[in-house]
Amino acid sequence: MNNFNLAQVNIAKRLAPMDDPIMQDFVNNVEKINAIADASDGFIWRMQDEDKDLGVAVFKDDSILINISVWKDLESLFNYTYNSGHIEVFKRKKEWFSKIKMMHMAFWYVPEGYEPTFQDAKNRLDYLNNHGDTPYAFSFKSKFSSQDSLNYNPIL
Repeated sequence: MNNFNLAQVNIAKRLAPMDDPIMQDFVNNVEKINAIADASDGFIWRMQDEDKDLGVAVFKDDSILINISVWKDLESLFNYTYNSGHIEVFKRKKEWFSKIKMMHMAFWYVPEGYEPTFQDAKNRLDYLNNHGDTPYAFSFKSKFSSQDSLNYNPIL
């Protein structure tokens, strides 16, 4: 039997270029937030900052910041997002990012050891926005298991 982990993508549309004073406090907190994630129970992997420029070509918008990571399970990701030092910066997101009209976060299961690509992430976000929560791509509102994902045949 294969073992699976939870992959996640979240995107944010910045209000200004990263070197603009508006973004300075966000930029000053990136290393702190990454360190909290890296030390969190259930954290497995995250896209490194130096790789994120590659995502611009996939998402076709250079004002989008893309975060992709892999976690042991949904509970681990939830605890990092809402029950760690991450929440203090998360609460301030309106200072740096505009509201996105579509779903900006998606979760899906990946085999252990798999590192999701930007194309994987875009596919899952697009699917979630077109079909709602399914075992193929879902949000915190749903608690699909990896078995649900294996049994689901998405409409691609």
